[in-house]
Amino acid sequence: MGLLEAIILSVIAASTPLLLAAAGELVTERAGVLNLGIEGMMIMGAACGFAGAHFTGSVIIGAVCGILAGGFMAALFAALTLGLAVNQVAAGLALTIFGIGLSGLIGAGFVGERIETAPHLHLPLLTDIPFVGRIAFGQDGFVYMSLALVIGIWWFLYRTRAGLILRAVGDNHVSAHALGYPVLRIRGLAVLFGGACAGLGGAYLPLAYTPFFISGMTAGRGWIALALVVFASWRPTRVVIGAYLFGAVTILQLHAQALSLPIPSQFMSSLPYLATVVVLIAISRRRGLAGSAAPASLGLVFVPDR
Repeated sequence: MGLLEAIILSVIAASTPLLLAAAGELVTERAGVLNLGIEGMMIMGAACGFAGAHFTGSVIIGAVCGILAGGFMAALFAALTLGLAVNQVAAGLALTIFGIGLSGLIGAGFVGERIETAPHLHLPLLTDIPFVGRIAFGQDGFVYMSLALVIGIWWFLYRTRAGLILRAVGDNHVSAHALGYPVLRIRGLAVLFGGACAGLGGAYLPLAYTPFFISGMTAGRGWIALALVVFASWRPTRVVIGAYLFGAVTILQLHAQALSLPIPSQFMSSLPYLATVVVLIAISRRRGLAGSAAPASLGLVFVPDR
């Protein structure tokens, strides 16, 4: 029971940055913008989040710094793609490369330094319940924030007029513009929101997952978050399932290596990314790329549903 509890806790911790980044990207793509710069935004959030917490000793300030860093990168992306009409794919890839390089420069002086990570919730009696207590009532604030974020996004998209307008902009921006809605402004706000979420997801890594910063510590999580949005069919509730599924794959391969199973460690380390490719291929084959319409500027398979 103790081992199972430890595995579940590790899966939740590994899944949280994926969930935060994917939730923000879902809103961005529902507005009709494809942002391939999530990886760069996450690593910038990690570097700036660690720097903020290191200088102030506050995890909250570190998280705010991560959000601002992700928002800054998203503002650059929005200025290029929405303001100057630069190709979204090219701008996103360039932003990822820029973010990786800039984060390495920012974090160079912090390599080897340690900080106090985010405290875990402790509720008398509830947290002490065997097995369930630590899983449900003993997580750090980022975990509960990620789940609340998904609930809030679901409510916003399907229970508010603003959410309906955002989905309309993503489904058919020409019609939305004809109705008088400010398409560029709506998409710009969606991009900023997605960047802020990606920055927070990146900041989670040094502020809660590990107490230090190293260059490239996101390790492709931004790309996995992109795949999660497609895996979830642009539905907030499915993003949670996908994030915890990919988090489980990441943790299980670590436990398999610890058990010295006769499987090459390189293959085990590639499992999360292999699972990403397999899921995307399965989704593409199942839908046959027919009878679906993606948000206007994405060119992806999209089925509007809850």
